[in-house]
Amino acid sequence: MADVRLEGITKRFGSLTVIPDLHLTVPDGSFTVLVGPSGCGKSTLLRIISGLENPSSGRIAIGGKDVTKTEPSQRGISMVFQSYALYPHMTVAQNIDFGLRLAKTPTVEREARVAEAARILALDDYLDRKPAQLSGGQRQRVAIGRSIVRKPEVFLFDEPLSNLDAALRTQMRVELAQLHQSIDATMIYVTHDQVEAMTLADRIVVMNKGRIEQVGAPMDLYDRPETVFVAGFIGSPKMNFVKGAAIGHEEAETVGFRPEHVTVSDGGEGFEAHTKVVETLGADTIAYVEADRLGELTVRLPGHIRLKAGETLRLAPQDEYLHFFDQNGQRMEVSR
Repeated sequence: MADVRLEGITKRFGSLTVIPDLHLTVPDGSFTVLVGPSGCGKSTLLRIISGLENPSSGRIAIGGKDVTKTEPSQRGISMVFQSYALYPHMTVAQNIDFGLRLAKTPTVEREARVAEAARILALDDYLDRKPAQLSGGQRQRVAIGRSIVRKPEVFLFDEPLSNLDAALRTQMRVELAQLHQSIDATMIYVTHDQVEAMTLADRIVVMNKGRIEQVGAPMDLYDRPETVFVAGFIGSPKMNFVKGAAIGHEEAETVGFRPEHVTVSDGGEGFEAHTKVVETLGADTIAYVEADRLGELTVRLPGHIRLKAGETLRLAPQDEYLHFFDQNGQRMEVSR
């Protein structure tokens, strides 16, 4: 295992600066997820860590060693891509140990490493199969196994679940979390899917336009977002935002509250809302409404509450769960 330190990293493509002066420390043994919308620079940053891209300026250290000018193969990292990149004519075992054979690793050691990777990834019964005989999830596990046998100090994952269907993505998220626990390695994972970030990470780095908006544990970002961007990006359905003046908090430019922090009011308090669309999900009911003075809102209610489009109800945001932001989109403290 090893920590990863990025000091003053910039990346320019001609006159375009995609990463301006970025500083980040990835702790030893952590599962750190870089998350953000497409084009925010997260994959570029991962490629800089791996050595596939050179920074325009700055320093990269892995395990305390400066690797800024070091070749990718000498950095002690292994990378898993969105594409499985398996050799179709080779068996699972041959795909997993391909890099070891290139490195002329002794046969006994090579076989032992493949067997251990297959045990960790539950591929023991598939070692003699070809990739065409595997499911998408199994192919991705083979690609991960190819990384495991190299015994890297740091694992890098670039949106590895994007090609899988919803059920397989859920399954693979569980398997990746178990993998991290079993091999106790430093992992850096890139995704645009905030659900993946929340469920996998012990530490999330939210990126926006090449800059880091906030770093923290998943629930820290959920409960206390430091910017409007983080508040709107983390959480599904996304946070509601209204003008402070519209909700009686003139000192704040923007007030945010999550869909689950809205209650249906039986009395006169709250705001009248017209239900536009209702999604009945079983445990939850998601209602999209137009609220008096507040505009369009999303509300998460218990599943036993039955609503229909066109119904009118009164909604009251829970005051203790309000988030306040200034005119620059930065979190602010407001007395309640």
